[in-house]
Order: sequence, then structure tokens, then C-alpha cells
Amino acid sequence: MDNSPENGCSSRGLNSRNPRSIPATATAGRFSGDGDHDHDHATKLEKDFDPLEIKDVSLRQWLDDADRSVDRLECLTIFTQIVKIVSLAHSQGIVVHNVRPSCFVMSSFIESVSCSDSGSDCYRDVTSPGSRESSPKLEKRVGTCDSRLENAWSELGSDQAEEIEEKKHRFPMKPVLEMEAKWYTSPEEAAGGPSSCESDVYRLGVLLFELYCPCSSSSEKNVTMSTLRHRVFPPQLHLKWPKEAFFSMRLLHPEPASRPKINEVLESEFLTEPRQNLEEREAVIELKEKIVEQEMLLEFLFVLQQRRREAADFLKRDVSFLSSDLQEVTKLQKSIRKNRLPSTNPSQNDDSTSSGSRKRIRTPTQVHTAHESNDQENRENQENVVPISSRLMKNFKKLESAYFSTRHKTQKSIGKPSARTRAINTDGKGSVSSETNARSEGQIGWINPFLEGLSKYMSFCKLKVKADLKQGDLLNSSKLICSLGFDRDREFFATAGVNKKIKVFEYDSILNGNQDVHFPIVEIPTRSKLSSICWNGYIKSQIASSNFEGVVQVWDVTQNQMSAEMREHERRVWSVDFSADPTLLASGSDDGSVKLWNINQGASIGTIRTKANVCCVQFPSDSGNFLAFGSADHRVYYYDLRNLSIPLCTLVGHKKTVSYIKFLDSTTLVSSSTDNTMKLWDLSDCTSRVLDCPIQTFTGHVNLKNFVGLSVSEGYIATGSETNEVVIYHKAFPMPALSYRFSTTDPISGNEVDNTEQFVSSVCWRNQSSTLIAANSMGNIKILEMV
Repeated sequence: MDNSPENGCSSRGLNSRNPRSIPATATAGRFSGDGDHDHDHATKLEKDFDPLEIKDVSLRQWLDDADRSVDRLECLTIFTQIVKIVSLAHSQGIVVHNVRPSCFVMSSFIESVSCSDSGSDCYRDVTSPGSRESSPKLEKRVGTCDSRLENAWSELGSDQAEEIEEKKHRFPMKPVLEMEAKWYTSPEEAAGGPSSCESDVYRLGVLLFELYCPCSSSSEKNVTMSTLRHRVFPPQLHLKWPKEAFFSMRLLHPEPASRPKINEVLESEFLTEPRQNLEEREAVIELKEKIVEQEMLLEFLFVLQQRRREAADFLKRDVSFLSSDLQEVTKLQKSIRKNRLPSTNPSQNDDSTSSGSRKRIRTPTQVHTAHESNDQENRENQENVVPISSRLMKNFKKLESAYFSTRHKTQKSIGKPSARTRAINTDGKGSVSSETNARSEGQIGWINPFLEGLSKYMSFCKLKVKADLKQGDLLNSSKLICSLGFDRDREFFATAGVNKKIKVFEYDSILNGNQDVHFPIVEIPTRSKLSSICWNGYIKSQIASSNFEGVVQVWDVTQNQMSAEMREHERRVWSVDFSADPTLLASGSDDGSVKLWNINQGASIGTIRTKANVCCVQFPSDSGNFLAFGSADHRVYYYDLRNLSIPLCTLVGHKKTVSYIKFLDSTTLVSSSTDNTMKLWDLSDCTSRVLDCPIQTFTGHVNLKNFVGLSVSEGYIATGSETNEVVIYHKAFPMPALSYRFSTTDPISGNEVDNTEQFVSSVCWRNQSSTLIAANSMGNIKILEMV
């Protein structure tokens, strides 16, 4: 017999142990019509049994599960599949002897839309192509089994084995299989007659009865099945499943000729009506699925359309901004050109005032000279324009982003009338013109700051090493530079760090490249590692320092001695800063306090208490009444020192410790944090006690765990990076303008190598110049210049 899928009997469905054919041995019964039957079938099954895969369950085992609940469609689906198998065999003139639960295997398959609510496995019928029967809840695929199930679960885990052992005790496999042979033997076979197709129909009746009549114990099962030959059914079966009981009685008729033929069974109303209902249910489910799919597609297309429309609106607005700004800039350019000074050449003046009909005649020599002059001017213009244009295009995306970001902010601010505009409008005089003028000023007011920022951003192409400081203590293992600073007149700069020394160098002498080693003009040893230094802006020779032991000291570098020492902090002091008042000094410490000192007094004159470590303090350059400090609680606090009880404003926005702060001017502050960002704040916007909207966020450097330095000068912001780089920003744009990476030389090969453990630890601008000094964690100090 061919059991290929084309014939409706998949090898997997009929016989999971023998893919080639339906078994014809005594182990699984024979399809011959000689009527021979092996009464020792159960014993041979037990001997020849090969353990099934755990996912394959015998129909006998499934039927004898004491916890099994009867699901009508589930049982009907199983019964229908077996009827189809028998019908296929009968159509080829073969009698199926082994239509018994022990000879069928139920294989599990996932079905995506027909899982029961209880989480049971779902199954798909593949026994007969073209006639798939399925239940919306649960489906079973049934195939023949040619081996015993006694030892099927021997390879399971201990917990499962105990559970199976308990079930085996309820339904001992060997006695059940022996009894099964008697239960499924037709009356004519029991009387010694031959097996026939009608005998298979009788066995189907027994199977149908078992499907709908579960038993809780083997004894109950034995009693119930023993009375089946006389067609005595439990009363509850007639009450609960009347149609199934009636149809089973027809199949169990004692007279073979009175039993329906297999084709009649297959085409009976008992099977076709539920199948039609099932098909209708499947059709409804399939229709619902299609509706859901269409709704999902509609929702996707709707959202996509909405987003594209929003994008189109943004694009239209951006094009409108560009058109408006092009007109404004063109007008400004024309106005500038009209205001240029007139030429001082008398002949040109004469020509310019002469009649329009008269043409100026130039000699060939003049023409040639003019051409040469124009060519030279064009070449000079090209030399100037090409590098700028090239750099402009290189940074175009970033500049574009910055432009639209600035423009959108401007548009929002235009929509909100200023205090001055509101005052004019309430007066009732000239409200329309005043509002229009204010709006016009707002529309073009952003151009000058943006243009200034663009000019500053594009003014320089790179950072160039102007000098490399070569120190004499190269063997010192403690090289980390924590702080750098220029004196009042920018003639000297000082360094301090973990080597417990303050070193003062003369700037001009460092620029002399002929020296092999640069020695400091002053070297001050200290008792502890230094965290910060600060020059007095009025007293040229005075420098303050803070150290890891919590001590603040003031030094006179000309006499190389300490002039004051303050010891009130309980833990490490991170930062010190002089105010515009040359006698006022502030310090911030890990003990959560900011202290104010008069350098002529030994004790502090004021203290600000906080709940977190204070990492940096900074005075505005033009006032001694205000102070800002950054904290490990991710915030910046701005105080009026005439009222130390409460901060004037709290800046909120960083996500990690604020490590540095610097004032660009009296109302603009830059903060740096180990959250990998720097933020620009406008203190004049602080109308309440909290400011949570920075006007700019700078990203592009790496700062996650170390203090990398911060310095500002004329709108430029310099910071270090944990990539061993110095990174330069301009306040107008959030992306870096320039950067320089410190190189590391391998002492053995002499080649430059990347060292991921090194970082730039301190930077400092030389005020009113394009020069800065920078130091990294290895103690290397370089003087860099923007060019």
C-alpha cells in the first residue's frame, strides 16, 4: 500500500515508526483478509517497543488519562481522521485489523489561531490533504503506532516519571492492552468467523464510545467496556451525548450486515453536519483575521500619512524660514554695500560723475594691467573662499541642524509678545505698528548672533601645537595634572596635580623651541595632592590652592612661601576661586559645603551647606556678590551672597555629577558634567527658583567618569575628553568646532600608539587670544593655537 501524501496517508500521520508502509506484522496487526489474529499482540508490543518521542502520545494513553475532559469537536476530529484512514484502506480492498487506540499516535503541532484559553497544545490535521478537519480550540493528528507504549516515558525526568508511574498504576499498560484486544474484537471474530470490513466498522463504534465515555479507573473501564458487546451504555452517556451514543450503537450492531458501510459512516450526517459547522466557524475566524489584517494595514497607512503630512508641514515651514531669511540677508548685504566708502581716485570720481553716454576708454596697457589685477584678486579670493567653503560643506549637516534649531526657537519666542510689546498694546496707541515692528525685529534679530557664531565657528581650521612643555621630572610616576591657570597679565601659567607641587612657568620661554627641558621659574612643594589652583586677578603674585586633605592655602609665588592657610573643611576640597574682590575666596568640598574666605582672616566668613559633594565653585568675573557651584546631585546652584539661606536659582538638567562651571559673562554660564554633556544657561531667564531649560547642550566629547577640565574665552569653550583629546566648541553651536588628540609614543618602538586609559585632565585659555594650554593624565602639557 502506498502511503504517500498524495494518497492521503502521510507516513508521519499513519506510522511514526515506519515511514515506508502501514505495518503488516503481528506487532501491529495485518491488513490481509485471512482473518488470522495474533492473541499475543500485547506481549509482543511490550517486547518490540521503541520509546516514542515525548511530544508523541498514543491514543490509548490519551484516552486513559484520568484528567481528560471530553471536548465534542476534539473527539469528533480524532474520530473523523481514523475513519478516513479506514476508508482509504477499504477503498483498496484492505481490512484494517488494528483499529485500536494503542495503534495510533497523536502528534502535537503549534496552531497560531486555534489555541485554547487554557494554554493547551494546538494541533493540525495533515492526514488527508484536501479534507482538513480542524477545531477552533484544539486539533489532533493521529497516526498508527507499531510499538508498545509500556516504556515510552522511561527517559523522562524523575518528577515526570513519578507522575507517569502513578498513571500507570491507575491504568496498567499491559493488562489494558490485553483487554483492548478483547474490547475491539467484533462478535463475528469472537465466534471464530473471518475479519471483514464490517469488523473494522464495529471497532470504530468501540472507539467512538471510548472517546465520549472517559473512566476514572481501570476497574471502571473494564466493567464499562465488558458490557459494550451487549450495547449497554452508561445512562449518563445517553443524557450528555445522545447523538454520539446513538451513532455508536449503529456501528456496534451485532449483525455485520446491519452495520453501515465505511463510506456511509464518512458521509453520515453525524460527521458532515459538525464538519460544516466547523468549516463555517473556520470561515468566520478567517474572515475576522482578514478584517484585523486590513484594519492593521489601514492603521499603518493612516499613521504613515499623518507623519508624512507633519513632515511636509515642517518642510514647508523650513522653506518659508529660508525664503524669509534669504530676503533679509540680501537686504542687509545691499545696505552694507551702499554704505561703503567712495573711491579716493579722482579720475574714477570723474568717470562716475560723467554722462551716461560717455564711455571710459582705456589703453591696452591699462587693460592688461586691469586684467592682471583682477586675476590676482580672483586667485586671492579663491584661496580664501575654497578652504572655508570646503569646511562649510564638511560641517553642513551640523550647521543645518543648528540653524533650524535656532530658527525654531526664534519663531516660538516671536509668538510670545514681550513685556514691552504688551505694555504698548495696553496703552492703546500704535499697537498694530508696534507689534509688527517687534515681530519684524524678532524675525531678523536672531541673524546677527547666528552670523557671529558661524563666523567664529568657521574662523579656524584646526588646533596646532605651538609648544610642547618638556619637564625634567619624567621619572615621577605621579604625573596627573589636575589644574592649570594663567596669571593676571598672561605672562606666567601654573600647574598643579597629584605630584604635590605647584609649578610656575614663563609663557614666552616655553615658546622657545631650543630648550631640551623646560624648568619652572617657581616650584612650591606641598604636603598633599592638589586638586585646584586659581590666580588672584588683582594681586599678580598670589595664587590659591586646594588639596585632597581639605586644606585651602594662599601662596606668594614671588617669595615662594605660603601666606594663608584655612582648615575648616572636613574632606577633600575640589575647587577654589577668587572673586572680583581680591580678598574674597570661595572653596567647595566633598563635605557638602561651600565656604567663603577673607584671605586676611583665618576663619571663614560664610558657609553654604548642601546635601551632596561640591565639585566646583565660580564667581562671575565682574562681581563679588554672586557665586555658582556644581554638585554631585546633578545640579548647579546660583547664590546671591547677601542671602545665603536659599539659592537665587537652581539649574536642573544634568543627569550626573556637575564637575565644572564657568561664566561666559555675568548672566551666561557653562556647566560640564560626567553625563557626557555641557550645557549653556542664561541666568536672566530664571524667573522662578528653578531653571530647567538650557539654551544649548554641547555633545561630541567623551566624559563619563573623570574630571577633564573646562575653560571659556570670547565665546569659545574648551574641554578635555576621555579620548585623550582637547575639544573646542563655540557657544552658538552644539557640535565641536575643533579638536586635538594627544599622541602617545611607545618607549620601545618610538611609534605613536592609542592608549584608551589616557584622558585630557585640564585646559585653560590664555585670555584675549586664540591660544590655550592643555594637560593630560600622563602629565604631558601642550600649548595649542587655533589656526
